Amino acid sequence: MHEILTLQLGHRANYLATHFWNTQESYFDYDANSPPSTIDHDVHFRAGQGPSGEDTYTPRTLIYDFKREFGGLRKWGGLYNQGDVEGDMKNLWDGSLVRRQDAPITQSEYQRALDKGLETLPKLNTQTVRFWSDFTRVFYHPRSIVQINDYELGSTSLPFEKWGSGEDLFSTLDKDHDLLDRDVRPWAEECDQMQGMQIFGSADDAWGGFASKYVESLKDEYGKIPLWFWALEGDGTETRRVPRTVNIAQSLQGISALTSMYIPLAVPSFLPSYIQLDRTSYWQASGLLSMAVESMTLPTRQRPDRVKRGLLSDLETALNANGNRRIAELQSSVVEESTQRRNGDTGPNVAGDCRLPDSDEQEVVYEDEVEKANSKLDMSFSTSQSSPTALSLRQWEKANHVFAKVEAVRGLPLTAQEAEEEEEASSRKRRRLASLPTVEKHVHGISLHYFCLLTLVSRFHSPSPYPFLDSFPEIVSRSHLTAKGAAIHGSLSTTSQISKRVKALQNVLSRTVDVADREGLSNGLGEIAEAYEEGWDSGSDVDSD
Repeated sequence: MHEILTLQLGHRANYLATHFWNTQESYFDYDANSPPSTIDHDVHFRAGQGPSGEDTYTPRTLIYDFKREFGGLRKWGGLYNQGDVEGDMKNLWDGSLVRRQDAPITQSEYQRALDKGLETLPKLNTQTVRFWSDFTRVFYHPRSIVQINDYELGSTSLPFEKWGSGEDLFSTLDKDHDLLDRDVRPWAEECDQMQGMQIFGSADDAWGGFASKYVESLKDEYGKIPLWFWALEGDGTETRRVPRTVNIAQSLQGISALTSMYIPLAVPSFLPSYIQLDRTSYWQASGLLSMAVESMTLPTRQRPDRVKRGLLSDLETALNANGNRRIAELQSSVVEESTQRRNGDTGPNVAGDCRLPDSDEQEVVYEDEVEKANSKLDMSFSTSQSSPTALSLRQWEKANHVFAKVEAVRGLPLTAQEAEEEEEASSRKRRRLASLPTVEKHVHGISLHYFCLLTLVSRFHSPSPYPFLDSFPEIVSRSHLTAKGAAIHGSLSTTSQISKRVKALQNVLSRTVDVADREGLSNGLGEIAEAYEEGWDSGSDVDSD
């Protein structure tokens, strides 16, 4: 069934994942007269039975967070009663149970309305969303929920901010419980043919250290399957920038070497006019990130008998052809309704919006006499600090070489002719790349060798627009929405910009990290940067900072 197991590490990751699971739940259609879905629900959901024998369908996920950050979410996930969970605990412990009751956190009004089955639900806002569980629309299996009692978010006496604190927490928990054996193995053994694991985690606080140790254990145990890490950066504030930057550098160097793909995620400093966002709200910020992440991973759960599917291994092969470019940049745009392709159109081009694939207004550039069309997307989520501003965007694009790109386009109808042309064009590019020789040039008597640079673009389409649910914040202008949702054009790419960003992190380390720790970390970052310079020199003076 090509299942994907998800790991959610920390409260910011859980905000993002809650939007992700709400979207997956919306794809279920219980109308017998509806056409077959393009989504394979078994990729992310598991079938089971509740305590009374009723059928259940719950996310295939593990949720790690501090106890209080679960908010009003019940430990038993809503499908089981408390007695069932206590009965399971007694099977694991022969002694008596001592109950210590903390002050309970009440469910949100939105959650209470969902439990009652009300058709009209209270409208959510930044004041009513206190925890990520306040807007969740799915039930979780009890063993999905892993509560951690050692720390408390925002604590001044025991803060969870240093990268090493995360490493220590994982080591302590793993020593006491063997996390892979207790938490991961039961889920992995249920899978018929696991496609891979996707991990949501923050990279700029102690959860980065926790993730690094976790990924190391996963790599040892499940080394042959794809491991994707979505690395959250920036918490919507300007506090503790230097320590957070050091944490980012440690996460980038430590985690990217162990995962198949490492994708930084941050709210861009420059946003298009159709996005209205409160950056300090995790609910809103994670909603924006979720639109891009969920759309970009949509090919991994599409039914191959309905539309083209791209497994995690397919996407990473397209992005990392040479084997040492594991860090990718995420970009996306919401396509304005007035420029979307209407049903029945046969031509691939729509004038007026260069964010559409195959648009007439896309810039065409030539590299070694190979034509390449670049889709300009509005938002780059690679990092909030180095995202181009409106004034420098064109200069940034010219100085940035794209080695490989995977695009996901949803909500825009694709004709059979277009699909056939897409596949044929992709095949031609791959054959041509395989036959391209190394070019030798002589400069001042020195023989230099260059690779002919061709950007390979793999593209996936889905007819399903991104659904805007009552749990989702109103951050997108109505001009970009239809009755069914929004058309999204997203991309993952490996680019020379990654080298510039890694070098910028090296510069910060040289001023802030002790000499004893600096050398190994800086050398590791240097090796990463080199992978995105091979065979490419922009000849530009654009500064990376």
